[in-house]
Amino acid sequence: MIEVEGLVKRYGSTTAVDDLTFEAGPGRVTGFLGPNGAGKSTTMRMILGLDAPTAGLALVGGRPYRSLARPLREVGALLDAHAVHRGRSARAHLASIAASNDIPARRVGEVLEMTGLADVGRRRVGGFSLGMKQRLGIAVALLGDPPVLMFDEPVNGLDPEGILWIRTLMRSLAAEGRTVFVSSHLMSEMALTADHLVIVGGGRLIIDTSTEEFIRGSARGAVLVRTADSAALTRLLTTHGAQVIPEPDGVLAVAGLQPQDIGDLAAANRLTIHELSTRQASLEEAFMDITADSVQYRAGATAGTSRRKDQHQ
Repeated sequence: MIEVEGLVKRYGSTTAVDDLTFEAGPGRVTGFLGPNGAGKSTTMRMILGLDAPTAGLALVGGRPYRSLARPLREVGALLDAHAVHRGRSARAHLASIAASNDIPARRVGEVLEMTGLADVGRRRVGGFSLGMKQRLGIAVALLGDPPVLMFDEPVNGLDPEGILWIRTLMRSLAAEGRTVFVSSHLMSEMALTADHLVIVGGGRLIIDTSTEEFIRGSARGAVLVRTADSAALTRLLTTHGAQVIPEPDGVLAVAGLQPQDIGDLAAANRLTIHELSTRQASLEEAFMDITADSVQYRAGATAGTSRRKDQHQ
C-alpha cells in the first residue's frame, strides 16, 4: 500500500503539492494523472524519500521509504531512465544495484530476460536507445521482486511492441497482488492499463475513483438516438429532464436519461426509434474536461496560423 496523507511541498513561495491525500492499493494498477506542473513527479519523489515534504506523510507499507533497510525488496521504481552510468554494461549496472540491496546475483539474469535485454546485457549503456534505457530502468525496478512498483512515464521511447509489453507486465504484476502506481500522459494507454485513477491539478487532488466510473461520469458521454421525428422526440425528452443536442448527421445526443428510459418514453408516445446506442467518452476527453482549470501551460496560435491571419488583415 502507498499512503499519502496531507502531503505538502513548497519551494519558496511556490506550492508544488498542496494537502494531497490518496492511497494506491494492492491488486490494481493506479494511474497518477495530471497536466504538466501538477505535482506528480514531486509527489513520487517524496514517496521515494528523494525530496522531503514540507508537511504531511508519504508511506510505503506503513513506513517512510527512508526507514526501509533493503528498499529495493520493498519498492521498485523507474523515475528517470537516464540515471545510469553510460560506461557500464546493463549487467554490471544491475549487479552493482543487486549487491547494494543483498539481492541474489542470479536475479540479474532473470530481469534481463524479463525485459528483453538478455542479448545486450554486456553492452555499454551509453550505446542504448531511449527505449532500451527504459527497459533497463524497468529491470532495476523489478530487481528486488518488490510488492510495490512505481513507474513515471514507463512507455516513453518504447516501440509498439514495447508498449504492449509494459502494459501486459503492469497488469500481470497487479494480478499477482502487487501495488502498481504509474504516472503517464498517454491517455490511450492509461485507459487500457489503469484500474483506478488519482488525478491532480495545481498540486491538489481533483478526483480519486475507478477508471470505469470516471469515464462513465464524463459529460461527453451520451445516448445517441435517431428517429423519424427529431423535433417531437426532443420536446418529449427535455420535458423529462434530458439535455438533447442535435448532431450534424441527424442523430440526437441525449444526456440525463438512460437508453431504456428513452425507448420507453418513445414507445409510450408512439414515436419510432431507428437507432438507440450509447457513446462513451474517452479517458482523454474526460481528463481534458476535469483538468481544464488546472492547465499551467497553454499553447497559443501557431506561427503559421498567425502569419496567415496577418496576411488577410
